[in-house]
Amino acid sequence: MSVDRAGPVLVEGPVEIVLDDGTIARSDRFMVAVCTCRRSRTYPWCDTSHRPREGAAPRGSSAPGEKES
Repeated sequence: MSVDRAGPVLVEGPVEIVLDDGTIARSDRFMVAVCTCRRSRTYPWCDTSHRPREGAAPRGSSAPGEKES
């Protein structure tokens, strides 16, 4: 098992996790990233939602369909 303070817990699989509601999440993968921040859309599996988001687009660039000012 490996723990990263800013990320998930890495566990050698296969893995079974009992969730708060009593359901069991299973993974047969050889290594599983278990979410510790609870931001993951695939909880209890990590989807890297804990990572900081990229900054805004550079000045002078616009999103598709927008006019530059």
